[in-house]
Amino acid sequence: MCAKVGSRTMLTRTTDSPAQLATPTELRRWALRCHAAGMTVGLVPTMGALHAGHRSLMRRAVSECDRVVVSIFVNPAQFGPGEDFERYPRALAGDLALVTEERVDAVFVPSAGAIYPPTMSTGVTVHGITQRFEGEFRPGHFEGVALVVAKLFISCRPDRAYFGRKDAQQCAVVTRIAEDLDTGVQVVVCPTVRDCDGLALSSRNANLTREDRLQARAIPTGLAAAADLYAAGERSSAGLRRAVENELDAASIEADYVAVVDSSDFADVATARSGCEILVAARIGGTRLIDQLRLGLDKTPVIDGAAGALCSGF
Repeated sequence: MCAKVGSRTMLTRTTDSPAQLATPTELRRWALRCHAAGMTVGLVPTMGALHAGHRSLMRRAVSECDRVVVSIFVNPAQFGPGEDFERYPRALAGDLALVTEERVDAVFVPSAGAIYPPTMSTGVTVHGITQRFEGEFRPGHFEGVALVVAKLFISCRPDRAYFGRKDAQQCAVVTRIAEDLDTGVQVVVCPTVRDCDGLALSSRNANLTREDRLQARAIPTGLAAAADLYAAGERSSAGLRRAVENELDAASIEADYVAVVDSSDFADVATARSGCEILVAARIGGTRLIDQLRLGLDKTPVIDGAAGALCSGF
């Protein structure tokens, strides 16, 4: 019988720091010990440079699972040529301090060689929902995401895995992997966390200059305008898209896409309804940002016009 969720009474730590795991074998053995003791395991996959959004995932996981492991791995397979793999923020010392503060039980920090040995020749492809939006603008991205997530699910066999809704299309891809491969993993999608200026928290925000940050406020401002229109009765997807695009245009931001989609299959909809999702992707300076909002369900972004680049994310 499984230990009661939240009990956190078995396999008690002998130190104040989480166990550090470096290989899939170490992760598998740690998870097997937890499961053998009748405990539920939660997994929080990240690429590091942790922020308050990641904190919210950890806290949700700790509240629902007996043991929690956070993975920190900047996955080279999901970056294409010319993308920001080298520029992606890395802050391992700070990350380890943060997971310790959040009373996470283990942290998985593998090398690229541990995840992708030279003999590896297997891939994972999710069809349909990966073809548009991020899949179109970042060719190969979702193949890299699918592969690393499948490997994490296989090594850890978590009962639950926690992801942030900001990466809406990724969440749909991960859910499809969990279901199609009969993993038994429950994918838990958690609300987007925003900074005091309304910008969705992202590790990439660390690469924004002050001027970039002020310009980027147009993204949540546009989503807020669309949410207000929807609340006032607007159901035309074209009208809702224009509300976002107007804010981006005013800030001289050229978007990769602004779309209103059915959140189940990411197909465009002509008439919006509750639960449909607005997706935005745009480049601010040298940094590409994405955001989302579920109409009628998600909180409208609150924009603090005086805060600007002074927001810290914590």
